Amino acid sequence: MSEDSPGVRRAWGWVAHLRAGGTTPWRDWSGAGEPHGRILPGAQQLELLRRLNEAGEAAPELATRVLEASAPGRGRPDLELEGAVPPLAFGPRPVDPAGLPDDELLRVAAGLLAEDVHAAGRREPQQPATRRWWRRGRYRLAGDVVLTGPVRADLLRQGRPPGGRGASVLVLGTDLATMYVHAWTARSLSVGAPGWREWLDPHVRRGTLPVRIDLARIARSWSDRVGAERVHIVLDPAELPRLVGVRRPLATPVPLSADATDLARRVGQALGLLAVPTEKRALLRETLRPRLAALPGPELVLPPEHRERVHERATHLRDALLRAGYPVHGDPDSLLPVDRAGAPEPSDAGVLALALRLLLEKKN
Repeated sequence: MSEDSPGVRRAWGWVAHLRAGGTTPWRDWSGAGEPHGRILPGAQQLELLRRLNEAGEAAPELATRVLEASAPGRGRPDLELEGAVPPLAFGPRPVDPAGLPDDELLRVAAGLLAEDVHAAGRREPQQPATRRWWRRGRYRLAGDVVLTGPVRADLLRQGRPPGGRGASVLVLGTDLATMYVHAWTARSLSVGAPGWREWLDPHVRRGTLPVRIDLARIARSWSDRVGAERVHIVLDPAELPRLVGVRRPLATPVPLSADATDLARRVGQALGLLAVPTEKRALLRETLRPRLAALPGPELVLPPEHRERVHERATHLRDALLRAGYPVHGDPDSLLPVDRAGAPEPSDAGVLALALRLLLEKKN
């Protein structure tokens, strides 16, 4: 509860200033105001509103939502304003909001975006074309899920569902560095994932492959079921139309920037409190992902210090696939990492900038 004092009146004056679209930092604010409630909003919420106003001025409805929001996930509780109240004998000390790390503001922003995504609901699914069966080109897709997802959806739109007697199993892959990025992206847009480096570094250090990009393991599993001659390793997307019996090129994934992927991960964590797992995955992929894909920014790439270890692991993967004798479509050396321009990890500042942009969109 906030008691009446010069510091508290100063704080309520700043709240009114921010509600009106103001951008003055707390340390520079000296006006006073009347209370608008029993408890002052937390420093995280107030600084987030100030940043929103700097980025484009939050509408009154959004300002209210920000000030009433909680900060889900791991982190500090709502913090008092330094200079508004005296320090408590125990617990977190009051802070200057300008000194808060971006990660603290992102906790609040991600919770608000999760509410927006949940309220927007899923996009109306496209109706698949009339089912048509071909004697040739019956298929199943496996491997890198970021690659298989658009292909499967495209073929369904054409009335070409997977399966059928004698179907070939097409195991899709690309260079291993990119597949690590894809594996983390897929987890971030589904069951959830830790931060990029927290997830990646142990995998590279131990030389392990996430299940969805361990092409040798996937191919071996299918080979045990259908025979090695029906398992195809597809490393060149230009080969896919011929293998599935269509004439035109098939869809490829629309990339996300490094910061957009991390924002999706954070929103997914908060969305898990609002939706059951199947609904959460659909909302992230069908509602949030298209919005994030439209935002600019460098894509995520393997950090330079991991290239040597990943190159070694990719060499083992290539050799294992060749020894097994599966038909390979594309250059087997395309599994080896290549240098790509991009960001070796997301930045909290960049992720926060994207979150502010989405919150300020009129559709919200």
